[in-house]
Amino acid sequence: MQEYHIPVLLFQSVDFLIGNKSGVYFDGTIGFGGHSAEFLKHLTQDAKLLATEVDIDAYNFCKDKFKDDRRVKLYNTNFSQIDIVSKIDFVEHYDGIFADLGVSSFQLDNPLSGFTYRTESPLDLRLDKSRPLSASDVINDFDENELSRIFFEFGEEKYSRKIARKIVEKRQQKRISTTTDLSKIIEEITPKPFLIKSLSRVFQALRIFVNDELGVLKEFLTKSVDLLNPGGNIVILTYHSLEDRIVKEVFKYESLSCVCPPGFPVCVCDKTQRLDILTRKPVLPDENELNVNSRARSAKLRAARRK
Repeated sequence: MQEYHIPVLLFQSVDFLIGNKSGVYFDGTIGFGGHSAEFLKHLTQDAKLLATEVDIDAYNFCKDKFKDDRRVKLYNTNFSQIDIVSKIDFVEHYDGIFADLGVSSFQLDNPLSGFTYRTESPLDLRLDKSRPLSASDVINDFDENELSRIFFEFGEEKYSRKIARKIVEKRQQKRISTTTDLSKIIEEITPKPFLIKSLSRVFQALRIFVNDELGVLKEFLTKSVDLLNPGGNIVILTYHSLEDRIVKEVFKYESLSCVCPPGFPVCVCDKTQRLDILTRKPVLPDENELNVNSRARSAKLRAARRK
């Protein structure tokens, strides 16, 4: 699995995250441990790293990877449960909180994970298999308008209505149960120059929807700001505009000391500034990194510091 995992913006993440070398840190998406392994190199033996990972394969991999490092404590749960994990481990505040929102190359390339349209696998797309709806449930049971909304809202797919209409037509003949079933439907009606982008967008939209990725991201960010020590940093890596917009908006809101309408003569909102933004523009991978890892192309790093 290690050969599939190339951590993105690794050294930039370290620079923005690590302040107190003996502090307490949180990695909400430890994946296969690339970022956390580097963080630990910069921390003393008195430091502590709590981490969550919802994907069971990645979680088990990291349980073994970090089994001899007493600084690390892992939980097989979603990062939105940061407050619960913190209480279990008697952590009141963190010196740094990190999350890499990308799906790992292992998940994308492994047919058993069901994240790729390139090979045939069950149409699932859930990171946490205990979630109630799989992508197949959505494709076969949701009405045309709802499917179109999902493709457009979460995938920004311009052929969303056309694709949704064709899916409803095809599923009357047989259940759409594999990634190949869905890919063939999209291929039938999408102009060839736009096919790869449409496939990517539809699968992205389904993955975001069945995992409620945007909802749990907002929850995680809100809780994270609450749990940061003054001077502690939060670092988030995003890979598409929807999640990047959420991070940008949360950071901006938390950096404001007043949200009253511009015409108000006196502030009445009682808003308190809680963050200083460290990255006015997102940090992007340079050409050297892209030459090694082309999948880093869409990555953006945003960081902020708790006041």
